[in-house]
Amino acid sequence: MRMIKSLKNISGFGLCLLSTSMLAIAGPPPFTVDDPAPLDPDCWEFGFASHHLQTAAGWSGTAASLEINYGLVPDLQLHLLAPFAYDAPSGGDSHHGYGDTELGVKFRFLDESDSLPEAAIYPLVQTPTGDEQDGLGSGHTQAFLPIWLQKNIGAWAIYGGGGLGIHSGAGNSNWEFGGLVIQRQITRTFLLGAEIYRHTAMTDHGGGNTVFNIGTAYDFSDSHHLLITAGRSLDGPTDFQVNVTYQLTCCHLIGWLNHP
Repeated sequence: MRMIKSLKNISGFGLCLLSTSMLAIAGPPPFTVDDPAPLDPDCWEFGFASHHLQTAAGWSGTAASLEINYGLVPDLQLHLLAPFAYDAPSGGDSHHGYGDTELGVKFRFLDESDSLPEAAIYPLVQTPTGDEQDGLGSGHTQAFLPIWLQKNIGAWAIYGGGGLGIHSGAGNSNWEFGGLVIQRQITRTFLLGAEIYRHTAMTDHGGGNTVFNIGTAYDFSDSHHLLITAGRSLDGPTDFQVNVTYQLTCCHLIGWLNHP
């Protein structure tokens, strides 16, 4: 989950755009609930996303964000999320700027078998780089400590899990999260699924939120992917939310440099 989504050289992104010898790897799901599968070693994943959330108070989200994932060693993935956030309250002044930076490590400790699911932990930390006064950041360091499980049945995949959110600062409270996704690979290039998740109150005077989303992922090629989700709260404040992500994946950049 991307909190409410050794890095080498960012010039690797330019090489990904140019490379024509990229290997096919599985991308992450287009949902808030995450899966336990890390990237293969020496594989990169770049996501360019826009997320928008509407409530009675107005609109907020990220006009754009850059997510970078890297498979460091088998079963271990590094994660960075750098968002350009905005806050547009109804009847108030709008603000935009850099948001809170997210760092994480996904570690798969159990492979799927006939009787057991695949499982991973994926601790995430958000650093308070966004302006709290303008509604672009929390003003405090936050953390999310989940465990994710997945079982595949033919073209179907069922995954989910949950964890504890650490929300520091006056007026904030720690929160719990749980969610489930059911998705099906309709064709080799087209995936369709739905998720439901709930988190408890994140502030002392706030409430919980249960959200339902539908989503799809379309593979233009082994390297280029489009991910879309949309949904709303079932018993919370979200009237509408949508996320659109273009994703680029590539592997073995050093090998490509030696043998272009």
